[in-house]
Amino acid sequence: QVQLVESGGGLVQPGGSLRLSCTGSGFIFSNAAMSWYRQAPGKERELVADIDTSGGSTNYADSILGRFTISRDNTKNTVYLQMNSLKPEDTAVYYCKVVWRVATVRVPYWGQGTQVTVSS
Repeated sequence: QVQLVESGGGLVQPGGSLRLSCTGSGFIFSNAAMSWYRQAPGKERELVADIDTSGGSTNYADSILGRFTISRDNTKNTVYLQMNSLKPEDTAVYYCKVVWRVATVRVPYWGQGTQVTVSS
């Protein structure tokens, strides 16, 4: 079955950096576009960044543009989110997501999430 496992979250001071990882299994990773989302307390889950199958095309939310970088290593079945110049408003649970076809249906799968807290 499809599984996504995130890691790399933690507590960091404003201006600091973290790198999140998400490793996928149960699907052909190199054939799947991948996304990072986040959800802050009391807010809806929002798209942070996504990346195509080869890593050649990426998209970012305006709020993190220029500070975060999404990348992937298809040899390791892993997608990354490098987060620099972190701000308190980046505090959230970060999730990776894949949409994978099961029979004729495209099904979204989510990881368990990793907490990122930006605080002094």
